[in-house]
Amino acid sequence: MQPRIALLLLGLVVGGLVGYLTRPAATEFRLGGASLEVQDTSRTASPDAGLTTGQGRRIMIFTVAGGVIGLLAGLAFDRRR
Repeated sequence: MQPRIALLLLGLVVGGLVGYLTRPAATEFRLGGASLEVQDTSRTASPDAGLTTGQGRRIMIFTVAGGVIGLLAGLAFDRRR
C-alpha cells in the first residue's frame, strides 16, 4: 500500500476518534422544524449518549481535518523517497 493512502486512512481514523472522544455533552430539543441544542463544554459526553447534530458535525470536521493532515504527511513522505 502506498504511504499516501495509508497515512490518509490513518488520519481519517484518528481524526474521527479524537472528534468522537472529545465531543462536548449536549442536549438537543426538536419541536417541529425548529431545533435547539445546548452544550456543556466543561465535560465530555457519556459513551452511551446519542449524537446530536452539532456533535456529528464536530466529529465530521475532525475527521476531515485528520484526513487532510494525513494526506499532507503522506505527500511529504512520498516526496522524500
